[in-house]
Amino acid sequence: MSVITVNENTFEKEVILADKPVLVDFYADWCGPCRMLRPTLEAIADERSDVKVAAVNIDENPDLADEFDIATIPCVILFQNGAEADRSIGLVPKEALEALLG
Repeated sequence: MSVITVNENTFEKEVILADKPVLVDFYADWCGPCRMLRPTLEAIADERSDVKVAAVNIDENPDLADEFDIATIPCVILFQNGAEADRSIGLVPKEALEALLG
């Protein structure tokens, strides 16, 4: 499965109501570390069928960025059962994101 793009209209359906954990990458196109993190997220999406990986462009979805207090990007939030379970801020190795998943 690939990284899916979500926005303010699809966030609830794809993330909050998801039947499995969701890693959500809050990013911006102009952010170098965000672009560097993307291949790692794509690898996790391809390797793990037990997790959904989603991406939210904060420039296009400022209300979501505000709702989840995104002050620094990249910011990856793990949602489980519709709620934030953990978060990772900044460019981190794949192992750090996998640690969020347990």
